[in-house]
Amino acid sequence: MNVSRSYVTQDYVIQKVTETFVCRVLWSEGRPCLEYANEEQLAEIEQYVRHEFDWELEDVFFTTLEKLPVEP
Repeated sequence: MNVSRSYVTQDYVIQKVTETFVCRVLWSEGRPCLEYANEEQLAEIEQYVRHEFDWELEDVFFTTLEKLPVEP
């Protein structure tokens, strides 16, 4: 289902990304930041956002960062 950018909000795209992928949205000064698992997942999310919503990832999220490994 391709949805034109003009028909969806940034919040909707964020909601669909977090429902579709195992990732988190962190907020910094009121701006959404995407925390992803690895580079492959980031590429999948980028492709999903572009294909499904005709948005660029940079237009949805202020920044992206890879999840840090849990230290024992």
